[in-house]
Amino acid sequence: MQNILKAAIVGLGNIAPMHIKSLNAINIKIEAVCDKNLDKVNQIATELNCKGYSSYEEMLQNSGFDVLHICLPHYLHAPVAIEALNKGFNVLTEKPLATSIADAEEMISVATKNKKALGVIFQNRYSPGVQLIKETLSSGELGAIKGGWLRVNWYRKEDYYTQSDWRGKWETEGGGVVINQAIHSFDLLNYFLGNPASVHASIANRAHPSIEVEDISEGVIVYNSTPISFFVNTFHPYDEPATIELVCEYGKASLIGENATINYNEKLKKTAGADIEAQRIFGMKSYWGVSHIKQISAFYEALHENKLIDVDGIQGVRTQILINSIYKSAKEGCLVKL
Repeated sequence: MQNILKAAIVGLGNIAPMHIKSLNAINIKIEAVCDKNLDKVNQIATELNCKGYSSYEEMLQNSGFDVLHICLPHYLHAPVAIEALNKGFNVLTEKPLATSIADAEEMISVATKNKKALGVIFQNRYSPGVQLIKETLSSGELGAIKGGWLRVNWYRKEDYYTQSDWRGKWETEGGGVVINQAIHSFDLLNYFLGNPASVHASIANRAHPSIEVEDISEGVIVYNSTPISFFVNTFHPYDEPATIELVCEYGKASLIGENATINYNEKLKKTAGADIEAQRIFGMKSYWGVSHIKQISAFYEALHENKLIDVDGIQGVRTQILINSIYKSAKEGCLVKL
């Protein structure tokens, strides 16, 4: 992509390399990077031949770029995004948009006031399997949705939390398996089905004594009178492929990991899987790599062409509302209407 826009990245943890590789792949100049770890800043700034900062406020003050990529812990997404938007920068943040609905809505308000773009990374929407299911449901070929289920059964060791200064805490992570590991699958439910009508859920901590937040959750989300059950946890023996199944009037749509299958009652079948060609070209995994490239490329294309962002703050807050409503239902022991 030929592009005069420049980027900066704040937060150089595990997810930052996906942004760096994606920006390099679409020829976006990275003007600056920032992290509290100065050794990491110096290393990456040298590799990228860009400026390095230990203070995002200083980086924003010195400007020189157009888009701020936020790869920080959850609780910092909102304050950093709001400051950047108020200073005239476009913002693309990793999920979740924020840890509270109020913060997410304030981010949207500030972006609107300053006429700047606000995007949130939900890269799984860009995989071929997800697109097949979305297009098939939208076409009406499967008829009315009668029900379905969502499963995310993964494994996180205790030291995944204990070696972090922000994971496993309500104040800084905003929750556990629901807002961190399972959020992509919940986002896909909204992408497929629209706005939920209600949530009734429970949460608990069964296998991680060192953390405050949940490592298991189950419940029912209702979309247009259609119940979708869910079960998510982080003490499964291994990372099982996240699964969504939607049973419809004329067939069934299934997403297992990246692999989608449409089974019609007449025995016809459609399938789609990982984007192998894109993986070959970019040398990256699909769902956590190639799909990042696709979403980040779409974000910059929209800026260039002055079009709406695909996965913007409005999309992000819809998923935020669902996530926080699961927590509200579980903590108050009640059905939450949305």
